[in-house]
Amino acid sequence: MPHHKLSSLFFENAQKVIPGGVNSPVRACKSVGCDPIFVESACGCRLRDVDGNTYIDYVGSWGPMILGHCRREVNAAVEEALQSGTSFGIPTWQEVELARMIVECVPSIEEVRLVNSGTEATMSAIRLARGVTGRKKIVKFDGCYHGHADSFLVKAGSGVATLGIPGSPGVPEEVVSGTLTAPFNDLEAFKKVLEQHGDEIAAVILEPVPANMGVVLPREDFLPTLRQLTSDRGIILIFDEVITGFRLALGGAQEYFGVTPDLTCLGKIIGGGLPVGAYGGRREIMDQVAPVGPVYQAGTLSGNPLATAAGLATLRVLSRPGIYDVLEERMAMLAAGLEGLSARYGITNRIQRIGSMMTGFFGHNRPVLNFEDALKSDTRLYGKFFRGMLEKGVYLAPSQFEAAFISLAHSDTDIEMTLRAAESVFKSLAQ
Repeated sequence: MPHHKLSSLFFENAQKVIPGGVNSPVRACKSVGCDPIFVESACGCRLRDVDGNTYIDYVGSWGPMILGHCRREVNAAVEEALQSGTSFGIPTWQEVELARMIVECVPSIEEVRLVNSGTEATMSAIRLARGVTGRKKIVKFDGCYHGHADSFLVKAGSGVATLGIPGSPGVPEEVVSGTLTAPFNDLEAFKKVLEQHGDEIAAVILEPVPANMGVVLPREDFLPTLRQLTSDRGIILIFDEVITGFRLALGGAQEYFGVTPDLTCLGKIIGGGLPVGAYGGRREIMDQVAPVGPVYQAGTLSGNPLATAAGLATLRVLSRPGIYDVLEERMAMLAAGLEGLSARYGITNRIQRIGSMMTGFFGHNRPVLNFEDALKSDTRLYGKFFRGMLEKGVYLAPSQFEAAFISLAHSDTDIEMTLRAAESVFKSLAQ
């Protein structure tokens, strides 16, 4: 039985100097009924906490560690870049090369602007869409999380859903009044929004595969129809691929599903674990961004040399043949195993997976299609499962409304160990 004495001490001290003791709300582990562990190091698919406990990691820094922690090529690239400096605020060749790789891989992107986070990417893309169209309103889908910018904190997923916060104090009503919402996967509801506000809508933004209310798969006709309806009305369609970009395929969800948006937001993986984001799209749209066009967006740390070095190293590995087949096979093995164990021990648990990302929705035995479905999950049962797996040396997302991620560092043996741990936990839950 692992102990967490030092983690508890760190958390006690953290709460004296950091709001809630954490620098991002979901890390507090409130919804799973325990205190957070404090990590000391990570290598491959293993985390080591300050108490010396090790865990098989299925969070992967919430997605970017697709190669695993401390991947040799990534570390070497960062170490080499570090010798030249940490920040310049002046162009470097690495940011040009990273932009070139993104343009080469992502179908919708002809030009791309690097920023510092996924939140910065989405808020910049919305500003650009408004600037290009001259319209003010945007549409988002319930449960899709696009960062913590004011206009997105309406029926958002991720930590907002985890903590049960409907919106956020501090966000002016006049800001969110320009944000319209519709249920994910509900084309009829979306069409009604278009009928009422179509001429006022600058952009529709969505996660093509939501992962911030848990992994929810789009219906077969959902993305293609959104593409057609927005094109017909001159509305800019934005795919938030901060999670799915370079995760589902080298070209992201848009390559996977064969649907091309007008703008794409990226993050996570393109920094190889360092803070970075990007937004890009068709040349005629992106040429409206300063200094070429009038839509202003800037950032001293954009294109940071350490982040671009890590991102380049990561994308070069992902470009190798067969990488996504390996990720698919390993996550399929894990998902099938968990599905079988749930059934064996009578635990109602809907496993939803695509590529190398997955969520088990406790309390569901039918497809979870939208945010309303997701909110009906048995979060107490998930909390028990989380705590049980943690005690068995497996680290999952400390929220029912998040995804599990697999990396190239996860071996068949790691997955078998995870399934043995899960069998033990399911057995105890069934008693």
